[in-house]
Amino acid sequence: MKFLAAYLLLVAGGKTEPSAEDITKLLGSVGVEGDEARLNSLLKGLEGKSIEEVIAEGSSKLASVSSGPAVGAGAGAAAGGAAADAPAEEAKEEEKEESDDDMGFGLFD
Repeated sequence: MKFLAAYLLLVAGGKTEPSAEDITKLLGSVGVEGDEARLNSLLKGLEGKSIEEVIAEGSSKLASVSSGPAVGAGAGAAAGGAAADAPAEEAKEEEKEESDDDMGFGLFD
């Protein structure tokens, strides 16, 4: 994923066909080392395709993926009602526990 993100950043920056060296240099600038085999595999898969084609292909694949049942408003209302019944101090503690700025994920992890 980090290689694809770097590739897309380079394309957005004006480089039409980023090389393995370009991607490695970009990732290295933020202290990320990568797996050369995976990078080469990505570049081989993107070879001869425009970003527009790749995005269109990916979008059509995502359209066929089921995201599962959505959480309804009833569940949210029930959670909100429980928080309203709890003392303010407990509610603040719950919010603090639920709040995780990056949820343990980084852009280049």
